[in-house]
Amino acid sequence: MNHSTPEQPADIVARLRATYRTGRTKPVEWRTGQLGRLRAMLTENGDALAAALHADLGKSATEAYRTEIDFTVREIDHTLDHLAEWLRPEPAPVPAHLGADATAWTQVEPLGVVLVIAPWNYPAQLLLAPMVGALASGNAVVAKPSELAPATSAALARLIPAYLDTDAVAVVEGGVPQTTALLAERFDHVFYTGNGTVGRVVMRAAAEHLTPVTLELGGKSPAFVDRGTDLDVVADRLARGKFLNAGQTCVAPDYVLTDPDTAAALEPALERAVEALYGTDPAASPEYGRIINERHFDRLSGLLDSGRTVVGGTGDRASKYIAPTVLADVDPESPVMREEIFGPVLPIVTVPGLDAAIDFINDRDKPLALYVFTESDGTRERIAAETSSGGLGYGLPLAHLTVSDLPFGGVGESGTGSYHGRWSIETFSHRKAVLSKPLH
Repeated sequence: MNHSTPEQPADIVARLRATYRTGRTKPVEWRTGQLGRLRAMLTENGDALAAALHADLGKSATEAYRTEIDFTVREIDHTLDHLAEWLRPEPAPVPAHLGADATAWTQVEPLGVVLVIAPWNYPAQLLLAPMVGALASGNAVVAKPSELAPATSAALARLIPAYLDTDAVAVVEGGVPQTTALLAERFDHVFYTGNGTVGRVVMRAAAEHLTPVTLELGGKSPAFVDRGTDLDVVADRLARGKFLNAGQTCVAPDYVLTDPDTAAALEPALERAVEALYGTDPAASPEYGRIINERHFDRLSGLLDSGRTVVGGTGDRASKYIAPTVLADVDPESPVMREEIFGPVLPIVTVPGLDAAIDFINDRDKPLALYVFTESDGTRERIAAETSSGGLGYGLPLAHLTVSDLPFGGVGESGTGSYHGRWSIETFSHRKAVLSKPLH
């Protein structure tokens, strides 16, 4: 494994902390300068990053730019446009007993040295987008790309030091030993994206230093399809959301909940939608990705017999290909319903109606996202009022995370904390309360 630096984690953190204590990262000019450099890194090396993403995940250049490179550029641009406003002190009313000459306000200050640990499924976006907020907030940053996406990790480890301030930003490549060593250090914030099992490890390690954490996890995000909807539109949007990145998306629709009659009509619509997206042989489609590694291929292959196959159901281990798959007649206790799928397998689970769907959702861990396809305002209102999820999308999966002014994050088992836009500043900053009372 190539490492971006020969330093040990303790030395890296100490060096970045020394830089932070000089005040170097605090001026707005430094922050915007780093964001500008990060933007240049992406625009000048987009093709190299796209090639790395293709090597790791089989992503097409179109998908790599749309979901990773251009996505992060938009996040940078939005932050640059609004940073001065977000950093502005906010006045607070002062109670009368303190006197008319007392004033109070909050001011936003950086946390210090933060650690960002990225996953493998969107290995560029999910390292760099949190870094946008960390740098914009005036922090020094240790970036840990995923070792399971080695080509992207190597590209980021090469590019980040070439563009960003190496006294305040460091990249550490490696696997579990390197991550474990990093987590033993005292950071001022740890931002982790991944699964709940590792999230618990991160939180336990951070607790040793009372370090705050943001956990962007996952979970089984349901898609409820109501009676009377346009199933061709629903199927198209479900297929696009589910099979993007071969289903390896934390906010992908994990399973469909609907009544039996709607399920029967949805099956052929989904079959048509998959063919419209990827042709009759998705393995030959340049727009369809691959599974990250053999271990995940084997895990997903074990889920393919959890129901009747509507479409797909095949795979090739040598090329890490699993066809876009829809399963019907799925038992809620079947293997495919016991864990987050995180792959191109879409089960359809039938329930009698809305009441049963709400109960089904509430009987399980709170999901990262919940999607609802309905023409009924009453159904929308009930879902919003009677369920809990990190995000809620009506009529369109995944889209909420592209809105920079919306907080992105989970609740309960699906995560803690949020980011994007202004919410990233709140995550990577401390809002200090200040009161002033004249002495004379």
